[in-house]
Amino acid sequence: MSSIPDDRLRLFFTCCHPALAIEARVALTLRTLGGLSTPEVARALLTTERAMQQRLVRAKRKIRTAGIPYEVPGEEQLPARLGGVLASVYLVFNEGYLATAADTLVRRELCDEAIRLGRTLAALMPAEPEVLGLLALMVLHHSRRDARLDAHGDLVLLEDQDRALWHRSELDEGLALAARAGAAGQYAIQAAIAAEHARAATAEATDWHRIAGLYERLEQIAPSAVVTLNRAVAVAMADGPAHGLSILDELAESGELAEYHLLHSARADLLRRLGRDADAAASYARALELTTNPVERRFLTTRLAAYPHAAPDEP
Repeated sequence: MSSIPDDRLRLFFTCCHPALAIEARVALTLRTLGGLSTPEVARALLTTERAMQQRLVRAKRKIRTAGIPYEVPGEEQLPARLGGVLASVYLVFNEGYLATAADTLVRRELCDEAIRLGRTLAALMPAEPEVLGLLALMVLHHSRRDARLDAHGDLVLLEDQDRALWHRSELDEGLALAARAGAAGQYAIQAAIAAEHARAATAEATDWHRIAGLYERLEQIAPSAVVTLNRAVAVAMADGPAHGLSILDELAESGELAEYHLLHSARADLLRRLGRDADAAASYARALELTTNPVERRFLTTRLAAYPHAAPDEP
């Protein structure tokens, strides 16, 4: 009898077999169990749809040729599979939090299901800091859901949100979970970052220096281009847009996030704040080209409309 008290979570652990590469585990779980389409899985893992299709085919082929059994793991096997399960649950939540191409910004059913799975994991592994960190992170982010859109359904940035609309009981729960998680693992550190936003009574009261420091720690233990992007934004808020832009420019030159719209929109915002209108317009235009969510597209279109005569500087 399995110790996993939830049928769907049991399948997540079953799918995340350690014989598969972590990327293959996560992709297969998201596609077969997470309720995500192949394009959504590709976006979640920052790759192309074609590359994702090939990755899924290779994973299924390896399962067949290596005779990997599709069976519920025993309790002693759970730790080896936990990383893939956590990543899968988090990416289900991310697709719900910022939908790839739905008519709205938030797919509430995905957020709710990811949080439900997180709560089940926390009940199963109450002393595991990364489980607590992931649950804290999701609860804290989701507590802001009613403030993320205005009455017309348009995007409201974090700095402009009405914090009275944030769900206080969920904030309190998330803060308590984040405190229990500490700030050692990647999800626990992200929860600590979300907690800094939750504790700030106003946008101006946000401790951006601490957030930048937490992103620096996250970059050390779980380096990725997206973490570097987020650190750059935090540095810009803490030390000024020019400091953040230097990090983003280096990241852009690497080409690693060339097709990621949030890199271009973040860069556009810093260029806007520096008064570099032509370059800001070019970056907003590139972000708009890459964005598929209609709510984000309306936001970027509005920002771009502020520069009707701007043209990018000649190289």
